[in-house]
Amino acid sequence: MKKLKLVVVGDVLLDADFTGGANRLCPDAPVPVVDVATVLRRAGGAGLVASMLSRDGHDVELVTVLSDDEAAILLQKALGDIAVVAGPSCALTPVKSRIRVDNQSVVRFDEGCGTPPVPEVTQEMLAAFQHADAVIVADYGRRLSENAELREALTQLATRIPVVWDPHPSGAEPVPGVTATTPNLSEALKLSGATGHGFEAAVEAGVTLRDRWNSHAVVVTRGQDGAVILTPNGLPQAVPAPKIDVGDPCGAGDRFASALAVALARGLSLDEAVETAVGEAAAFLANGGVAAMAREPEPEKLPGTDLDALRVANSVRGNGGTLVATGGCFDLLHAGHARTLAAARTLGDALIVCLNSDASVRRLKGEQRPIMGEQDRVELLLALECVDAVMVFDEDTPESALDTLRPHIWVKGGDYTADSLPETALLKTWGGRTVTVPYYAARSTSRLADAIERVG
Repeated sequence: MKKLKLVVVGDVLLDADFTGGANRLCPDAPVPVVDVATVLRRAGGAGLVASMLSRDGHDVELVTVLSDDEAAILLQKALGDIAVVAGPSCALTPVKSRIRVDNQSVVRFDEGCGTPPVPEVTQEMLAAFQHADAVIVADYGRRLSENAELREALTQLATRIPVVWDPHPSGAEPVPGVTATTPNLSEALKLSGATGHGFEAAVEAGVTLRDRWNSHAVVVTRGQDGAVILTPNGLPQAVPAPKIDVGDPCGAGDRFASALAVALARGLSLDEAVETAVGEAAAFLANGGVAAMAREPEPEKLPGTDLDALRVANSVRGNGGTLVATGGCFDLLHAGHARTLAAARTLGDALIVCLNSDASVRRLKGEQRPIMGEQDRVELLLALECVDAVMVFDEDTPESALDTLRPHIWVKGGDYTADSLPETALLKTWGGRTVTVPYYAARSTSRLADAIERVG
């Protein structure tokens, strides 16, 4: 799957968490004494959005303005290897320090959060958008989004790529034509002047903002109640959220906006993208939220999982494309496999390989097979440019995997006839068809295995 180029533009700040236990009161005042055990400094605002996307493995560029104070040095350190294109801010770096006891915030101190002047933008900042697949505007009220040159650039970008704008009550209005704006309910009420609570208040506020901002959609997030989608021509759509226990909701909105932009850039429809973003925001909080981002990232999972295959399938169908699938054991890849897979890929917009699991191969080929385990086979298949995803199945035949993916075209080698394949009848039930491509009899895994054995 193509690696996305994502640009995050907006205000950055430094977040500092001082965490410890509180088991006694101060002798000179009835307040708890917090014995600080850990101090975590991380990038906040647009920096947090960029950090999230970077941890997900995307190609991320952060467009912002930076000061030259000590907090800015700590902020740049917290951003790590993220590419930053920054102009001068002409203001102090905002610092928000939270004192936390047992994962609960007790008090927060804000420094450098006065109203700054509208910053200038550089040509390098504007040039960063040139090859973006999507843009996330993370407005934290520090006036970068008020810059006229930046607004003009974002207006033009919104006509050709997804632009997701996460607004702020103290920030500028989104430029016209953005793909989606993502206020939370509290922000939507303040920005619209609407009153009330719950779903009806979200709808009233969202409709007002949609019409005022001329956005393609306003998506009002409602925390544990999910989100509401408001588009010009559709009815309000409620998207529920998974039920989770939430300790600290910090960062959920950033996670939602970033996930929404990624899903839209992948070609998902707005409804599908919002549903994906709601799920990812919930998972982010369930896994510990911003506090968990201090941990070392988990080892990268092997690509080509069932979830990856489903995402490819949904993306292709949602974009009106043609989904192609083929299957087999692919034990010891050889030139015949490569030719067959390349031919299959030319028939549509994405190719998913349904791969027999190790157990399935043993039942079909004997106890000495497979020669290579399924993880190695998955990785080798995904190394081929023509393969977009892999779905591993444990049955002897791929009907269950096909019923899940529902490809438009099922491809087999020319040593089969369409009528002899049980998959043919299944494909017809959803309007798909079976196609054969040339079979190269001189190339086979068995021949290759025999040759290796002779050499050994």
